[in-house]
Amino acid sequence: MDFSIPGLCILSYLAGGIPTGYLISRRLKGIDIREHGSGNPGAANVYRVVGRGAGAATLFVDALKGFFPVLLARYFFPTTYWVQILCGAAAIVGHVWTIFLGFRGGKGVATSAGVFLALLPKPMLGAIAVFAAGVALTGHISVGSMAGALLFPFFALILREPLPLTGMAFAAGILILIKHIPNFRRLVLGEELHFGHGSHLEKPEKRQ
Repeated sequence: MDFSIPGLCILSYLAGGIPTGYLISRRLKGIDIREHGSGNPGAANVYRVVGRGAGAATLFVDALKGFFPVLLARYFFPTTYWVQILCGAAAIVGHVWTIFLGFRGGKGVATSAGVFLALLPKPMLGAIAVFAAGVALTGHISVGSMAGALLFPFFALILREPLPLTGMAFAAGILILIKHIPNFRRLVLGEELHFGHGSHLEKPEKRQ
């Protein structure tokens, strides 16, 4: 089987757009995850509302949604890494603006991690370490996500990764930070949910 570049990009977008948290929550609890907790269909909200296993499964699958499109592009175009960049970007866009949920998806953290584990593994491992430290120190997943997104492109710079990949790292980091603006506001107000906070089946507040 052969793929055209536009075909690979479309497939990557659709793969990234698979609404993992929504589907898992529907399957396990019969709920629309967007109507509970923070209202976000990402792994953190699934963890709090549905449970630890469901949250871990959402995180894992969301990361695979970014990892495999890059590997597929690499398989068909092994010497043309800009195709891998396009497919990785398409997967992230698909997750954040998924066609399956009216173009309103997650914040792109796990899917971006999957994309860059394939494209920039060393800087990404550094970002994951920063994420883990941020969560451990503050109890807020959003703090870990913002810290990792902020420092990740600078890790790519320090390690002298190819300029196009570093540029993509900056773009993804900026997107994740923008998507976390509501979380930052709640942190300032002291209203952000902690990692272990149980918000089971609570209706979400009016949040962006």
